[in-house]
Amino acid sequence: MMRQIVSAACGLWLCAAQAGMAQTHEGVVVELYTSQGCSSCPPADALLAELAEQPGVIPLALHVDYWDYIGWKDDFANPGFTKRQKAYAKAAGERMIYTPQMIVGGVERVVGHEPGAVAEAIARRAAQPSPVRLTVTRQAGQITISAVAAAPFSAPVTVQLVSYAPGAAVQISRGENAGLALTYRNIVTSWDRLADWTGQEPLTLSAAVKADRPTVVIVQRQGPAEILAAAVVE
Repeated sequence: MMRQIVSAACGLWLCAAQAGMAQTHEGVVVELYTSQGCSSCPPADALLAELAEQPGVIPLALHVDYWDYIGWKDDFANPGFTKRQKAYAKAAGERMIYTPQMIVGGVERVVGHEPGAVAEAIARRAAQPSPVRLTVTRQAGQITISAVAAAPFSAPVTVQLVSYAPGAAVQISRGENAGLALTYRNIVTSWDRLADWTGQEPLTLSAAVKADRPTVVIVQRQGPAEILAAAVVE
């Protein structure tokens, strides 16, 4: 069921390879806030791994650090990801953050492991026309970003650069998941702001990236809020 819904939603996106350059595709960004120390997280981690096989979806695992105190330190955790999740909560008027949580397209929130709810949220976001035409190319360690807005924005949007590791296996010996051997996918290793953009003029940016890591470009309303366009170069 999950595969059918996501595949139908993602048929709206174009996947293409450019000669001499890395393969690039656009998609709906799904952020999973997770932790190796959270006993409720493995099913959500498995769902993210399934999404990683779907066209038109850009699933990203952001490991937070607020579970580290219970006996197992998540070696993928980054306090910056905790800060980002807190910013989402503040923007939505929520007082708490938790794991696992999926945020789809910057606006739709899904608590825990809910494949149907995630698929429906992806479908809704994929059906929304993007106000940004985004092109991303990479050659070796250099990425080039071009973007054109259909109309200037009411407030500047943020252009972000995300890198992730495709996968890793972890043997957990302490904490709530003690004894489990877990495999994680699309582990975010960095999330950086490149620029703010008003949309009044076409945007062209270049940045250095790790040649051996997939890279995602995300154009997002500030808040953080709605993701207007995203593309991954693998």
